[in-house]
Amino acid sequence: MTRIVRFADDSGTVRTGVADGAGQIRAFDRLPRVADLLRLTAAELRSLVERTAVDGPPAFAEESVLLLPPLDGLMELWASGVTYERSREARVAESTERSIYERIYDADRPELFFKAQPWRVVTDGEPIAVRDDSELDVPEPELGLVLNRQGETVGYVVVNDVSSRSIEGENPLYLPQAKVYGGSAAVSSGIVPAWEIDEPGALWISLVIRREGAVVFEGETSTVAFHRDPRGLADHLWHAQPFPDGAVLSTGTGIVPGLDFTLRAGDFVEIAVDGVGVLANPVLGDQARLDWLVEAIDDPLMRRGHRGQ
Repeated sequence: MTRIVRFADDSGTVRTGVADGAGQIRAFDRLPRVADLLRLTAAELRSLVERTAVDGPPAFAEESVLLLPPLDGLMELWASGVTYERSREARVAESTERSIYERIYDADRPELFFKAQPWRVVTDGEPIAVRDDSELDVPEPELGLVLNRQGETVGYVVVNDVSSRSIEGENPLYLPQAKVYGGSAAVSSGIVPAWEIDEPGALWISLVIRREGAVVFEGETSTVAFHRDPRGLADHLWHAQPFPDGAVLSTGTGIVPGLDFTLRAGDFVEIAVDGVGVLANPVLGDQARLDWLVEAIDDPLMRRGHRGQ
């Protein structure tokens, strides 16, 4: 499976390239950022990826480099809410203002919210976190659309939209605090090009949560159950603002544990999206322990010391 990846070599130099699925990465020539790639049209990007995969510079061994979150520059991570029936049921059950979630499910305008800047995003093996002022917290496994500056879907990623159900449930106006904090956003390291996914509307998504080695929750769904057209989500997001370096738009979850379950420090969360990849992260109970992300802006190699915590 071909993936577009962002990576750092042993000198800390950050590049982007094409991973061939056999352990080799060929770097793009003079295009060091994902943001640079997302300034291209979908047709231009496909041509570049296919050309680089065959005739690119000498390859890096994937095991010798550090894969990084596939967001940089002026990219933004956004997310969608109440796009599956299960999500609507869960929001209604937890909220003091149930009717707003019932109305948004069938409304023409979707719920869209900002999730993270690139430097706040973690990737495979890096820790996510639950808020220390929240009593009920869950991972939200989601398919993410990678959108170029023109708003075209050029790829897919796995996203974990970690959320505080207790904070959002207390008052919907607390949504930014429930959704946006250190350790609340994880994205798989590889972007699977859109032209390699035949049926994005029929992808299985699974979630497994382990605690002390034992499975304490598991669930699955399919994008067949998606209540909205992903193209419509992107159109609404692009309608009133430009994204000069593109964006990742997470499309909402169809897997939500019951109100008797909450994430705990020490848990391990694994999300798989058929054909797109796997995203696995340990859980911290103190979001302040991700303050190292600030230093990692200028020193990406320091991320190695925080993987598998």
